Order: sequence, then C-alpha cells, then structure tokens
Amino acid sequence: MKNNIFILALTALLTLGGCNSEPSLQKYFVENSEKKDFIALDISPNILNVDKTKLSAEQNEALNSFDKMNILAFKADQNNQTEFEAERNKVKAILKDPKYQELMKFGSGKEGASISYVGSDDNIKEFVIFANRKENGFAVVRVLGEDMNPNNIMTLMSVLQNSKIDMEQLKPLEQLLKK
Repeated sequence: MKNNIFILALTALLTLGGCNSEPSLQKYFVENSEKKDFIALDISPNILNVDKTKLSAEQNEALNSFDKMNILAFKADQNNQTEFEAERNKVKAILKDPKYQELMKFGSGKEGASISYVGSDDNIKEFVIFANRKENGFAVVRVLGEDMNPNNIMTLMSVLQNSKIDMEQLKPLEQLLKK
C-alpha cells in the first residue's frame, strides 16, 4: 500500500514538474489566436500552387523541407496602443531566448523586422519572422519544417516568385493591411 502511494506521488510530481511554464512562441500563438485584436492563420505548402514537375531538384528539396506556416498578427489602432506595446514586448522577450538564433534585423526597435531560427545551421526546424509597425501592429510568422537550411529558404523565395499563390488562404490578413 505504501509503495502504491509513493509511486502515485512520484508520478504526480514528475508530471507536474515536467510541465514547462516558460513562455514559448507556440504557447503564445495558442493563447492569443482567438483574441479580438489578433488574426491567426495556418498556411500549408499548397498555397504556392506550383507545378512540381517544372521545379529543379534543389527547388523540390526546398519545397519538401517546408511543412507549414503559422501566422499570428496583432492589428493595432489608436484605441489599443497599450495592448500593442505589451504584446509586442512579450514576443520580443520570447525571441530573446537563446534557442532563437537571430539571422537578420531590419529597422529600429520601434519599427522593423527580424528573422530568427531554431535548430542548427544545417537542420533548421523553424524560421521566425517578426515584423512590427506602430501604426499597423505586428506579425509573427513561424515557418516550420524538417532539415531546412538558409539555402532552402533562399530557394523557396525563388519558387515563390514563380508561384500562383492561392490568395484565398490569405484573406484574413487583408483586414490587418487595411487602414
């Protein structure tokens, strides 16, 4: 009987202790995707609408390394500037975690963008693009995949230029861009 209680207590302790309470981008997306000032989208690779038979081996490899994109955008206006600042600071704090390795940064602290990644140089699991502008709000884009690398992303950009993007998947973002 004492052994059963000990095992039950140990299991509960490990279960509770195993829960990670640190903020993460994934948790941030889940917590905010249904809130009124946010727009959330999950975009699959079929948005590119490309003929795979016309792609080079390198382009196919890049496309196959890409699983999906998650987009979370906060639409700022004159009535929610306090929330905008608070939410933007939360994202910035999450991206300061050492697991997010910054590749590039554009603009200033108040307006601009950054590109970070999670993983190693030749096995990237996630690219994160964070762009913000006080007048419009901010967007966080998570590009998820397996065995991605910076070359794959550059190659994927060339595929994007020749694709017929399915704009229907991007409809919810229109309201963010409207003034």
